[in-house]
Amino acid sequence: MINVIAAVSAVVAASGAEGEEMPSVLAVPIDELIIGIIAFLVVFGGLAKLALPKIKQTLEERTNAIEGGIERAAKAEAEAKTLADEYRAQLAQAREEASAIRTQAQADRSAIIEEARAEARTAAQQVTAQLAADRSQATSALTRQIGELSVTLAGKVVGQSLDDDARVRQTVEDFIADLERQATG
Repeated sequence: MINVIAAVSAVVAASGAEGEEMPSVLAVPIDELIIGIIAFLVVFGGLAKLALPKIKQTLEERTNAIEGGIERAAKAEAEAKTLADEYRAQLAQAREEASAIRTQAQADRSAIIEEARAEARTAAQQVTAQLAADRSQATSALTRQIGELSVTLAGKVVGQSLDDDARVRQTVEDFIADLERQATG
C-alpha cells in the first residue's frame, strides 16, 4: 500500500513539474457520456425484453405457490380440525360404551352373586333337611338300641328274659319319651 501511495505521489509530482494543468476528475468527455448512455439504454432494454418477463413469471409462480401453499395449509387445517372433532366424538362414544359395559358388568355381577346366594341357601336348606332326617333316624335308632339294651340289662338283673313281654317294651318306650320331653322342655 505504501508503494501505491508513493507511485501516485510521484505521478502527481511529475505532472506538476511539467507545468501542465491537470484535467478535472469529475469532468467527463461528452462523447464518452453519450456512448455510455446509449450502452446503458441498450443493456436496460435488452434486460427489460429478455430478463424482466422471466422475473415476472418467476415472481408470479412464487406468489401462486405461496398462495396455493396457504390454501393447502388452510384445507389441511380444516381437515385436521374435522378429524380431531371425529376423534373426539369417537372417544366420547367409546367412553359411553365403556360406561355401559361397566354398568352391565356390575349388574351381571350382582345377579351372579344373588344367584349364588340363592343356590347356597337352597343347598344349605337341603343339607339342613338331610341332617334333620339323619338326626331323626339316628335318634330313633339310638332310642331303639337303648330300649333293647335296657330290656336286656333288666333281664340280666331279674334273671329272666323280658324280650317277649309287650308291656315291658311299652314301659321302656314311655320312659324314653319322658326323658325326651324333659330334655326339650
